[in-house]
Amino acid sequence: MTGKAFVAAEALPEDWRAGLFLGRIDLGEGPTPVLVSGGIAYDMTAVAATMSELVALKAFDPSAGKPLGDLETLGLSAAVDAPHRLLSPIDLQCVKAAGVTFAVSALERVIEERARGDASAAAEVRSRIETRIGGGIRTVKPGSPEAATLKATLIEEGMWSQYLEVAIGPDAEIFTKSPVLSTVGWGALIGVRSDSTWNNPEPEVVLLADSHGTAVGATLGNDVNLRDFEGRSALLLSKAKDNTASCAIGPFIRLFDASFSMDDVRTAKVDLRIEGEEGYVLNGTSTMSEISRDPEDLLAQAMSEHHYPDGYTLFLGTLFAPIQDRDEPGRGFTHKLGDVVTISTPKLGRLVNRVTTSKAAPAWTLGIAGLMRNLAGRGLLARA
Repeated sequence: MTGKAFVAAEALPEDWRAGLFLGRIDLGEGPTPVLVSGGIAYDMTAVAATMSELVALKAFDPSAGKPLGDLETLGLSAAVDAPHRLLSPIDLQCVKAAGVTFAVSALERVIEERARGDASAAAEVRSRIETRIGGGIRTVKPGSPEAATLKATLIEEGMWSQYLEVAIGPDAEIFTKSPVLSTVGWGALIGVRSDSTWNNPEPEVVLLADSHGTAVGATLGNDVNLRDFEGRSALLLSKAKDNTASCAIGPFIRLFDASFSMDDVRTAKVDLRIEGEEGYVLNGTSTMSEISRDPEDLLAQAMSEHHYPDGYTLFLGTLFAPIQDRDEPGRGFTHKLGDVVTISTPKLGRLVNRVTTSKAAPAWTLGIAGLMRNLAGRGLLARA
């Protein structure tokens, strides 16, 4: 999987030659921001040394870049030792995520909490909770008077949860998914902790925003989740979410233009396919129209009173929560090593990664200091 060649016609939308895309590649010198227009990749380092600077300048004019050739002919690969590598499409942006933004995901978080991270206890808890609150949480608007009434009722019945607070309360759950520069891209290995026994992918649409919180485009992401860790305690969120190679983004950022808008994000249908080495196949769909909070509201809540001088990406959450038994009855789904995870939607393409452990995944070694040294050595930081 990690040695597979990148084929734009397979990984990008059918209309990719008509859209505008941002990405990062390494042709042997180091990370290079590129703009893809009309199917041609343009090296944009003459304008901006980093993707975050390119977005800040809104420098989306291909005539300002150096043409590298048709994206299909660059020979890109996700292999760490490939001469021409496709990287995650972001660099210095903060990686933020919104959680519990769909009713189903809210119910599953409550189930994890009540089952204390024990997959074998989840089925019984799921049946009991869905019977009590399933319908109400699916129809109520977060932060509304009806939501406050439902909250009061559930508190009286002893059914309230911190997850329901962020599902139907006024404030969304916004957390930091992973450090700057830690994300992996299309075709890379994606990791789960080696000591996790209950985990799953989270297929999501990811927005790219500038330092003012204005979205400039979108891509796909896998917000890998460890249900056993977070289920034991919400205070283990960072261990459940932030691990080596646990955050995949890509393949490219599709910029908003006449062919793609925020309304396309709002109506996107995100498909998930998991293929195990033993022949196991799981298919699922997350429909963005069922999200409880509008993407623009989530952007505003992520921005809040924070500071993101290099911009940020925002995972919008997922409707998908796999509960089908994979092996033992009653234990639901969990990953196995070698699973191939494909996340796709017509306007953004396909993000494909193979599962390994975070311990076995290639080490993340190029941090901010290393990137600055590389850019300085290439003479890209000398501009006034």
